[in-house]
Amino acid sequence: MEIKIGVRSVHRELVVETDLSAEEVENELGKALAADRGIFSLTDVKGRRVLVPISSLGFIEIGEEEARPVGFGGTL
Repeated sequence: MEIKIGVRSVHRELVVETDLSAEEVENELGKALAADRGIFSLTDVKGRRVLVPISSLGFIEIGEEEARPVGFGGTL
């Protein structure tokens, strides 16, 4: 699943490809928001961790659970 993270005062968003479900991402975000001076963290499909302080977080966009098929199969 693709997650886009907007950071305040940064023109480009972070794009993270993760194996987590949308609910798991929301749970992680909730934990970070509940903590004093929390840090939102995600691990991507290659095992790298992305850490964003909640105070710098602008937005999070959660992509689709499944990738859509690409191509023209079945259009004869």
